[in-house]
Amino acid sequence: MTVKTTRLLLALGAFVAGLIVCFGVVMLLTGQAGAPIRAQAAAIGGPFHLIDQDGRAVSDEDFRGKPLLVFFGYTHCPDVCPTTLFDVSEVMRRLGPEADRAAALFITVDPQRDTPATLKDYLSSFDPHLRGLTGSTDATAAVAKAYRVYYKKVPTEGDDYTMDHTAIVYLMDKDGHFVAPFSLRRTPEAAADDLRRYL
Repeated sequence: MTVKTTRLLLALGAFVAGLIVCFGVVMLLTGQAGAPIRAQAAAIGGPFHLIDQDGRAVSDEDFRGKPLLVFFGYTHCPDVCPTTLFDVSEVMRRLGPEADRAAALFITVDPQRDTPATLKDYLSSFDPHLRGLTGSTDATAAVAKAYRVYYKKVPTEGDDYTMDHTAIVYLMDKDGHFVAPFSLRRTPEAAADDLRRYL
């Protein structure tokens, strides 16, 4: 190999290395290199430790092996919450015996008023597969953060208040991973057929 060829190869190698470094800088500046980190940061769901309507301690691990519908709301909600829980109940009823292989959670964003007893009374109007969960203020904040749920107390007349909150039904798979928002804007039969795919 001649000196001229060696110099040419070294120059070519330096040029390629420069291109790689330049590409890496561009990726960092445009945020492309951080895509996996953003995907991880945008994950929905995660560990939680709450109390159900029967006063029993439950965690996310108790629902492994079943697809899970998760909805955040509160018992004093005037319209969205009861309507959503009615629709979820209809889906569970359409599943028939297969409903035992799925789960549906109503997690309160108003733990101050929604005690286990309050949740139990409230959920008596809906399908028995629906479980209500409550907890401390910190536990509520933690599970809401894990599911990327927004909620805020909105004062009304006197000492009363309402809660502004995210109104999405989350579909989680058997391993507790987020699949997609679960649409209830279709017939209960169609929604039940969709849920069956994850049983």
